[in-house]
Amino acid sequence: MYFLPVIFLLLLSSCSNLTEEAEKRINELRDKTESLDSLLNREVEKVWALDSLINRESEKVQKLDSLINNSASKIDSVSKEKIKLLEELLN
Repeated sequence: MYFLPVIFLLLLSSCSNLTEEAEKRINELRDKTESLDSLLNREVEKVWALDSLINRESEKVQKLDSLINNSASKIDSVSKEKIKLLEELLN
């Protein structure tokens, strides 16, 4: 009969320790989660910045490609005219 209150107190004490340990672990996990979230956010920001840079550079490449095509077309046209004139002179 005297053992029952002692056992009950030991159980309560044990539960209290388990609760404190669980809270401690939960807080540690929350801190790690927040740290990982912050790291992930920074990396996502870097990805967005890199994506933006790639888009700008892609636009520059497209403009240069268009310029090269126009220049090549003009050079081709001029060279055809010169070849035609040269052929007429030779005939």
